[in-house]
Amino acid sequence: MAHRRGRAGIGRMNAGAGAKLKYTKKAEEIKEVSLQSAVSTVKQLEVKLTEFAKTHHKAIQQDPAFRHKFLSMCAPLGVDPLTSKKSFWSFLNMGDFYHELAVKVAEVCYAYKSKNGGIMALKEVRRVLNIRGRTKFKLNANAKDEKQRKTTSTSTSTSGGSPSPGKYSEDDIIVAIGKLSKLGSGFRTVMVGSTRMVLSVPTELDNDHVQVIQCAQTVFAERREGISFDQVREMTQTQTQTQTQQWSDDRVKRALDLLLAEGMAWLDRFNGHEYYWFPSVWKEGMSEDTQ
Repeated sequence: MAHRRGRAGIGRMNAGAGAKLKYTKKAEEIKEVSLQSAVSTVKQLEVKLTEFAKTHHKAIQQDPAFRHKFLSMCAPLGVDPLTSKKSFWSFLNMGDFYHELAVKVAEVCYAYKSKNGGIMALKEVRRVLNIRGRTKFKLNANAKDEKQRKTTSTSTSTSGGSPSPGKYSEDDIIVAIGKLSKLGSGFRTVMVGSTRMVLSVPTELDNDHVQVIQCAQTVFAERREGISFDQVREMTQTQTQTQTQQWSDDRVKRALDLLLAEGMAWLDRFNGHEYYWFPSVWKEGMSEDTQ
């Protein structure tokens, strides 16, 4: 009787193994069918995307918002119209456009680096680019030159060429910065409060540095003045109470010292008082006033 129970147990084991093998094969078949279906769907979408690009290529070239939407449609499919001049997408000339824009972004950032320490509001970068168009960037440009460049850049039109200069959007600039960041040049964007800043130096800014700049933004927006050491300490304490963190004088000093050393902040001594000014914040605020 015991011997028979052993044979029955072996039989059940063999039957279970056979069933498992069948389930595995079936799962592989379903997986293969699903993969083929997904590939077919992606190919169909690529065809539709190609037709869309042909139909709307002028809008893609000339309208920054439309161009951003188009790139957003391409991304989920793994399609990159920027990569190869030899690809079908070369008729859009988008690769050349973003490479040229990356060079212009670098020119702007380096031209103003001695003034702001390598940190500049994205809105300010865009404003300078759209004013100065194709020209090199000089800090001593006079008002007449600015007006002439603005007129030239806004009157320039393209017909079937690369996307229009003088119509750069913030999304365009972010894509261009992504190309620069791959070169290991220190170019990247960081959020300071609600403002996106462009960094063009390899200096690593931690949360303390970003928070100090954010405090300076708040003070300048309210009073149009620099921020004092005590204000930094008081405002950072208020902002971090939910985490029960208190900034010591040493912590405030460390953050300010690096920003001063990199040229991202300036120290102004007046009547026995010290105020820290941030050119990137000041330029951003003043440009908003003129809009």
